Amino acid sequence: MARKRPETGGKREKAEPGTSAPAAQTGAGIPQTFRFTAPDALSVLLVGDFTHWQKSPIPMHKGPGGVWEVTVPLAPGIYHYRFLVDGEWRDDPECTLRVPNPYGSQNNVRFVS
Repeated sequence: MARKRPETGGKREKAEPGTSAPAAQTGAGIPQTFRFTAPDALSVLLVGDFTHWQKSPIPMHKGPGGVWEVTVPLAPGIYHYRFLVDGEWRDDPECTLRVPNPYGSQNNVRFVS
């Protein structure tokens, strides 16, 4: 069953300067592409500290082979994120850097420079 609260317990992760999320909201920043393979999924959302977790999730678009993709502009900094696949929290299998979160799982980490 999907959690109703965001992975950060409703609080924004402590972030490096420049990661306050305006870039994702205004279109300024460095384009970052996120991909997740889920051929049978009906919905894949990108959520993270740059979307204020579930407050402003970013819908991903399904492409060939069931690969969901979205490109978002992010200011330089360090970001924590996960995917919501049909309402279930999922890790990014392409991301090798992860940090523990308060829910006993891990958040993926992306460095933007």
